[in-house]
Amino acid sequence: MLGTQHMMDEDRNIILTGFMGTGKTTIGQLIARRLRRKFVDMDAIIEERTGMSIPQIFREQGEEAFRRLESELCRELAAQSGLVIATGGGALINAENRAALGATGDIICLRASVDAIMARVGTSMDRPKLDGTDRRARIEALLDERAAAYDAIQIQLDTSDVTPEEAVERALALLWDLPQARRLPVHAPGGYIYDIILGEGLLNRAGELLTRRLPPGLAAVVTNPDVGRHWAQPLLDALSEAGFTPTLIEIPAGEEHKTLETVRTLYDHFLAAGLDRGSPIIALGGGVVGDITGFAAATYLRGVPFVQIPTTLLSMIDASVGGKVGVDLPQGKNLVGAFKQPEMVIIDPLTLRTLPAEEFRAGLAEVVKHGIIGSPRLFHQMEGRGPRDLTSLIADAVRVKIGVVEEDPFEHGRRAVLNLGHTFGHALEQLSGYQMRHGEAVSVGIVAAAHLATILGRADPALTERLHHLLERLGLPVRAQGYAAEALYAAMRTDKKRVRGKLRFVIPEDIGRVTVTDEASPEQIQGALRAIGAE
Repeated sequence: MLGTQHMMDEDRNIILTGFMGTGKTTIGQLIARRLRRKFVDMDAIIEERTGMSIPQIFREQGEEAFRRLESELCRELAAQSGLVIATGGGALINAENRAALGATGDIICLRASVDAIMARVGTSMDRPKLDGTDRRARIEALLDERAAAYDAIQIQLDTSDVTPEEAVERALALLWDLPQARRLPVHAPGGYIYDIILGEGLLNRAGELLTRRLPPGLAAVVTNPDVGRHWAQPLLDALSEAGFTPTLIEIPAGEEHKTLETVRTLYDHFLAAGLDRGSPIIALGGGVVGDITGFAAATYLRGVPFVQIPTTLLSMIDASVGGKVGVDLPQGKNLVGAFKQPEMVIIDPLTLRTLPAEEFRAGLAEVVKHGIIGSPRLFHQMEGRGPRDLTSLIADAVRVKIGVVEEDPFEHGRRAVLNLGHTFGHALEQLSGYQMRHGEAVSVGIVAAAHLATILGRADPALTERLHHLLERLGLPVRAQGYAAEALYAAMRTDKKRVRGKLRFVIPEDIGRVTVTDEASPEQIQGALRAIGAE
């Protein structure tokens, strides 16, 4: 693990150096976009200022003149902050240049194999140091010549066999001193990118992580008493250590409090704390806390920064990903809401230690759902001995959600598949007075959707048995006994997923393949409800 001297903050520059063809410009641009920083290409600046290409400067003024320009630019950039800088391949061979840029920035030396460099450079004629006909020999000679200078840079990253996006993940993990954490980027509309950072112990580093997106200042943490008594103080301490001044706000636990009235009380607390448009609002809790807090953050002062720190399995793999926030009305669930992309999602599996067993089981319903939708491997693991560890399970399930929401961020098409089991499930939640947990209702809803798929002739009855068996083995409910089929159907009629008055259902046709249909008749829907025990 790297020492704390390499832990990046928002003021320090990030400098990418290394041999030609290692990806300095491409990776630098991606990092700058991810962190919303300015990208600087030293070679491009020199070309712009001189009105000459780099090869032309070498030919007409000589390498020594070019190196003087590089040194001047290194000193100039070292006096600035918050930049992502791509140097020329030879710029930091000079120890004084390394020292100048290293004084106000973190330097990463990108490395690559000769074969990789050859493939990337190709026959390009804009490489003034690749003179002669034997390019491989020239590359090998230059690498030997520069080896000592490159080796003097402590942070090293080999880009030979990784994509630029993977290289960005590894670079940020090195800079952020998070080598064991999973970093899952989410590409949202408008070119916006945020990270889901997953790893044990991250709650205690939440403030440090947040400073990489936002300057320290006033902040609010919204939680409920059940979560707050375990995890609020460690989070408040982490925020304070990073320079934030946090205010703790507790709201009542339970879906019955997911209302506009609760949101109004949050506005009062935000105003009393003096929060402005740059103050982050942090949701610490499950899906209800995240939904309420996200909606408040989306609407307070027309939108302030929002951070998710989910503490239930259900919210980690589903509710905290994708930007959907909202509250309920008496007529139905999530009828008022917005799309609010977070600045960051921090998932610490250690917070699940205080989660009641029944809540953890409820979250497993969404894991199964994600397996059915888009990860047969995850589903098969759940049927067998399970994933190798909890962090891997969460990461695999989150990747399914990310893939869907990136393809359809505003729920105009494919994102609807995430509602597998939800049309039935929301009706059960509503009729239970929200005493039935969301995950439990989804579990019953998945089985009902499978029955509907069989009734419609879209799936083999063996699939229903398979889903029924797995969910039951996980300790989840699979029947809706005690509920009237007519009442459940009536509750569905208020579901916000109706299109032109027709109910839409996501039905499983096989593991890894689901489809959306509005072709089910009232009789077929009620047939599926009776198949799960509704009266």
